[in-house]
Amino acid sequence: MKGRDEIAQALAASGYIADADLATAISLMQLLRRPLLLEGEAGVGKTEVAKALAKVHATELIRLQCYEGLDQSAALYEWNYQRQLLAIQAHRGTDSIEDQVFSEKYLLERPLLAAIRRPQAPVLLIDEIDRADDEFEAFLLELLSDFQVSIPELGTIPAITIPHVVLTSNGTRELSDALRRRCLYHYVDYPDVDRETRIILARVAGASPSLSLQIARMVEGVRKEELRKVPGVAETLDWAAALVGLDVRDLHDAPETVHETLVCLLKTHEDRARVTPEVTQRLLGKVA
Repeated sequence: MKGRDEIAQALAASGYIADADLATAISLMQLLRRPLLLEGEAGVGKTEVAKALAKVHATELIRLQCYEGLDQSAALYEWNYQRQLLAIQAHRGTDSIEDQVFSEKYLLERPLLAAIRRPQAPVLLIDEIDRADDEFEAFLLELLSDFQVSIPELGTIPAITIPHVVLTSNGTRELSDALRRRCLYHYVDYPDVDRETRIILARVAGASPSLSLQIARMVEGVRKEELRKVPGVAETLDWAAALVGLDVRDLHDAPETVHETLVCLLKTHEDRARVTPEVTQRLLGKVA
């Protein structure tokens, strides 16, 4: 089990700049072999944590994207009905055919089943669990507690290896106490200026330290405006890449370009109208 500092260094090498609290949570997640629930606003980098972990462990990332109405057949398994029907037709009159068609040969793995049957432990990302229904959340409890699943026709299937499980939530609904008890928890906030500067340097080729710091400070100012959709880290990286691509080396030398390229950060008509050239100039005046 790696310590906090080693985890932070390994994540940084994979392109993810973690703060000390997140690195500690991941370290404990691996020590205790518990799922990690990451909660926070959309765009703060929760999903990227799972991607970075997969790189750190040099293993497969298996992603289950949650949505309203998600059920077991999409998340766990389903039977290959077409193959079953063909087998029944080919062996019509055979008494044992019903038992045969409900065997693993006809089983289609979905993300949850696949994650516990890999010979090398994958990273299982259960993304935006708050979008799924309460019933699906309850269904997850067996997997998260015992790392096994129940299939009526086959019985209980235990995990071959225990996956590294990361759940994310944007907080659109309250999660159950039962789910929270089964997980370690970390709230992922927007990065501070220093960490966002390091993120830009790690992810945007050609971004100088001085420009990266200016961008991080400008984004910090934009986030403090009364916006409908606060820009996340992904938007920051898009904006930084655009500025580098336009050969901007200092924000103060290109105020018009700075304002025009804010389309990378502002994703609604209301926000675009709110951040006028005058507002951009005011925010830019606070950037050293």
